[in-house]
Amino acid sequence: MTAESQIVRLGRLSKKFFKTLRKKGGRYALARVFRKIYFKLEETALPTEGAPEVAHPVSHYHHWIREHFPRAYDLQQMRETVAVLNKPLISVIMPVYNTPENYLRGAIQSVINQAYPYWELCIADDASTDYRIKPILEEYAKLDSRIRVVYRQENGHISAASNSALEMANGQFVALLDHDDALTADALYQVALMLNMHPEADMIYSDEDKVDEADNLRDPFFKPDWCPDSFLSRMYVCHLGVYRRSLLNEIGGFRVGYEGSQDYDLVLRLTEKTDKIFHIPKILYHWRIHPQSTASDLENKSYATDSAKKAISEALSRRGEPGEVTPTEGGHWIVRYQIREYGRVSVIIPTRDLGNILNTCLTSIFEKTTYPNYEVLVIDNGSTEPETLDVFSKWQAKEPDRFRCLPLDIPFNYSKLNNYGATEAQGEYLLLLNNDTEVVEPDWMTAMVEQAQRPSIGAVGAMLLYPDRTIQHAGVIVGLGGVAGHSHKNFPYGVPGYYYQLHTVNNYSAVTAACLMCRREVFAEVGGFEETMQIAFNDVDFCLKIAEKGYRNIWLPHVVLYHYESKSRGQEDTPEKQARFHQEIMTMINKWKPWIDRDPCYSPNLTLDREDYSIQL
Repeated sequence: MTAESQIVRLGRLSKKFFKTLRKKGGRYALARVFRKIYFKLEETALPTEGAPEVAHPVSHYHHWIREHFPRAYDLQQMRETVAVLNKPLISVIMPVYNTPENYLRGAIQSVINQAYPYWELCIADDASTDYRIKPILEEYAKLDSRIRVVYRQENGHISAASNSALEMANGQFVALLDHDDALTADALYQVALMLNMHPEADMIYSDEDKVDEADNLRDPFFKPDWCPDSFLSRMYVCHLGVYRRSLLNEIGGFRVGYEGSQDYDLVLRLTEKTDKIFHIPKILYHWRIHPQSTASDLENKSYATDSAKKAISEALSRRGEPGEVTPTEGGHWIVRYQIREYGRVSVIIPTRDLGNILNTCLTSIFEKTTYPNYEVLVIDNGSTEPETLDVFSKWQAKEPDRFRCLPLDIPFNYSKLNNYGATEAQGEYLLLLNNDTEVVEPDWMTAMVEQAQRPSIGAVGAMLLYPDRTIQHAGVIVGLGGVAGHSHKNFPYGVPGYYYQLHTVNNYSAVTAACLMCRREVFAEVGGFEETMQIAFNDVDFCLKIAEKGYRNIWLPHVVLYHYESKSRGQEDTPEKQARFHQEIMTMINKWKPWIDRDPCYSPNLTLDREDYSIQL
């Protein structure tokens, strides 16, 4: 056996060891080192099946399916378990119009095949002109009394047809099914199970995949839990959606004039009435890919994007948060909110020497920033280099009203430096910024204030790039690498990322303090940074304290800065540093274990070993 194969074997064994350690609360034993070695070898050994911005390789997904999809035995157990559950009636509503026969039969049969029997299928035929449709629907209505059909006299399109189906519904909950898609056999069982665990639920959604014309499953979409700001940027909840019928009736069902995004508009209005929204992290829906489907190509239904923009714009108006809905790639959106008042922003930059780097940062701020009301506070942590002192003097002379240098000569403690800066700041917004950053977009500060002013928002983060224009930071995933890691790290700038995550506004549990804005009142409410956490993870801890208070943290793709952090920076190469780093790791694990085990802004079906959104195999 070669040395390499021995390491690979050891790495594989350490996977089990790592899982055992994880259950016992430990994550950073020797197993983690072996796993790093193993995955480095694995990355070079496995063939690359696509660029990092594309969907999951089919082979990886099929491997995942074999491990996670229910088998016949599992489905039989579900059928037997139903007896001990509360049994809400679930009305599946399905508008139909000139559906290809094989797809229509497949959709209906997927409901009949459900392990959970307490359903009804409410079909509204929207005056199909294909003579084959009515006999098929009549056939199934005779076959199963739970299937009911209404035939509309004139074509009204999907919103009107969906409302016709909804009018027939008797269930406490309503599930939406497109006429050419399919439910997994356990879909309604999993919904009923969730309702038994959370009877207060008003909305439930699941993960989904796509099925091509050869009936091959592909392109799974593993989703986060409910993230309202992500939803404003893209309709990510999509399929399978299940809603409390009384709420659907209260909001008036589907609105005519929003065809193509009628479900997006529906959920925007419904979630203004409730926050009892639950996510089932399982694939329960197969979205059909064929030439006429939205799943195949959004351009097939360009009116859908027009409807989406209208739905989002109206939602902003209803919520009293006016703004402009601007398009981004993939048929998605970025909301640019109107700023109510241009309150002062205090930019806090801890530094020690490295005058040239700091000067680059300050030059980019003062020369590019278009936001009209800000100050810059440099917290000098004992600089001695003449070049750095000259930089302080230069900017004090050039910007006497907007620049201050405040000395704090203590052993380096990032948390203390920022807390001190916050006490000296005059602004209602605090913008924490590393000295090795450089502003790219002139409206960067404006865009951050747009979000930070909103009462629901805690920390606001930015897109940070390495000098080679690869991504250094696009949001923080808690649990990644053991405690926390950066989303899409090392991806090329400009690629869509995981389902356009890099082109859309998204909620994350944390963002890096290399560029982070929050309202002063939020900073004070959580007590600022934990000063016992001197170097590592203090920003993650800060963001989780904010999230724990009920605020949402958010990352913005259109706020772009360079971050001249070396990709090899931060090695813990002395016993003292290693001891301190280990202590900070254990502090995070002990304090935030539930978040580390399950980041609500990241799917449990995605890996915690890499930063590329690959499947957890």
